[in-house]
Amino acid sequence: MIQSLLNRLTMRRLLLLQALAAAFTLSTALIAQYGFHLYPCDLCLKQRYPYAAIIAVGLIGAACVRSSKKGLWIVLFCTLLFALDAGIAFYHTGVELDIFKGPDACSSSGGGEQTLEEMRAAIMNAPLVSCKQAMAYFWGISMAAWNGLAASMLVLFSIGGSLYVRRRNA
Repeated sequence: MIQSLLNRLTMRRLLLLQALAAAFTLSTALIAQYGFHLYPCDLCLKQRYPYAAIIAVGLIGAACVRSSKKGLWIVLFCTLLFALDAGIAFYHTGVELDIFKGPDACSSSGGGEQTLEEMRAAIMNAPLVSCKQAMAYFWGISMAAWNGLAASMLVLFSIGGSLYVRRRNA
């Protein structure tokens, strides 16, 4: 059964799988935030950008690319985005464990020109979240560490999948 699934794997399908994995991971973070009120810190938010880019690039690439070689380049780009996300997540884990100092912008920041009263209201209503304090632990591992592990596994999956498709088509 696994072999039959692997035999149907193409670069386009690998791009779709990358986009699907990124969408699942990003939706997990959004469910934690909006469903369980686990508000993100600055580094948590930065970990979401590569996933959003992978979703967009993966879907557009799968829809538009016809060449296996061009598909490979897009798969590799998405793989680098997964690696970037893993790097941010492990850095965040290091901040949580006091291995690294962490960024100065570890809380929500206001936008644009505002009156003093608008800024005061925004500060009073904004959930301030420190990058050093994990919002939740699952089996003794913080969400940032889980994300780093997931992104690392997706890097390995992407590399393995692209090598398999390339060898099979060679």
